[in-house]
Amino acid sequence: MMRGGMGNMNNMMKQMQKMQKEMQKAQEELLTKTVEGTAGGGMVTVIVDGSKRVLEVKIKEDVVDPDDVEMLQDLVLAATNDALKKIDDITASTMGQFTKGLNLPGGLF
Repeated sequence: MMRGGMGNMNNMMKQMQKMQKEMQKAQEELLTKTVEGTAGGGMVTVIVDGSKRVLEVKIKEDVVDPDDVEMLQDLVLAATNDALKKIDDITASTMGQFTKGLNLPGGLF
């Protein structure tokens, strides 16, 4: 009977190792993704990568008004937050497949 228990334990360990490799691969793939956040109907666009680095900020000329710098600042902030939320959503969706039913503390993934 002990022998069967050890076989089950070995199978469980193999499954855990496989899942760990799959999680690592998924995390590496997430780092290569880029997302685009926008604000002002596309007047400001921010591109962020999977590690949450801002790669590019695009501002259409029409939105640049020296008398209203505050609006431009708000649009850049909104576009950046939009991009960061999108990468968070992709990360949660991708990594959530590995944590379903595990009841991890702190709402991980």
